[in-house]
Amino acid sequence: MVQAVIDIDEKTNRVLNIVKAKYGLKDKSQAINLVVGEYEQTLEPELRPEYKVKLSKIIKGKHLSRAEFERET
Repeated sequence: MVQAVIDIDEKTNRVLNIVKAKYGLKDKSQAINLVVGEYEQTLEPELRPEYKVKLSKIIKGKHLSRAEFERET
């Protein structure tokens, strides 16, 4: 676990207190973890368009099972 001393403004402090009370959390660190966890779910890495095309070709391509691969080598 990482410990950090942070400076937050009054509004953020109030929001953390609300989250803490709403979800019955013990401390603000749990509230921060909850808020960050929710935000993390909204993040999705964006792939470059040219990589998306390359990836779709790879997925559509011919694939060998391990047994087939071992027979060919």
